Amino acid sequence: MKKALLAIDFINDIVHPEGKISGSADHVREQDAIAHTNQALTYAREHDWLTIFIKVGFDKNYHAQPKGSPLFGQVDQVRALEFGSFGTEFHEDLNVLSGDCVIKKPRVSAFYGTALEAVLRSNKIEHLYLCGVSTSWAIQSAARDAHDRDYRLTVIEDACAASCRDEHQMSIQMLSRIAEIVTVKELG
Repeated sequence: MKKALLAIDFINDIVHPEGKISGSADHVREQDAIAHTNQALTYAREHDWLTIFIKVGFDKNYHAQPKGSPLFGQVDQVRALEFGSFGTEFHEDLNVLSGDCVIKKPRVSAFYGTALEAVLRSNKIEHLYLCGVSTSWAIQSAARDAHDRDYRLTVIEDACAASCRDEHQMSIQMLSRIAEIVTVKELG
């Protein structure tokens, strides 16, 4: 069975303390989510899995921004999630390599309006491993969409984070109904 590791939204605006919408930065640090993701990436590369980095954002004119969204409706006013800015660069500690696949998304879901499914199908991927932020939004959304597309799912719990531990744990509990939940140490 071919596998892929998806690292979702480890961008500065979301996970860096100086990010413009960094509500998950503290829990990312508490959870050591970036270091755990790097460990998962090392494991994935050693086992010839496809590694995919996904980031949310909008072009500088924000044409694709959903203006009525409670989540994204105000980001243009503070110039958050603007592609080409510090905010949409992957966190400096994340181990992104030049050969890795990078996918940009305009919404919470990694599948909405992206080439993700085409990349997965082209590479005959059947099993997805998810890590990223936030557990309650991007990870849940990707997992639910992937589940409905018949992918086998594993969420790497300690490589994910949310706005706080309680929110993260509640999301993990819900995700356990559609995905296997593991820690990075349980990959090997």
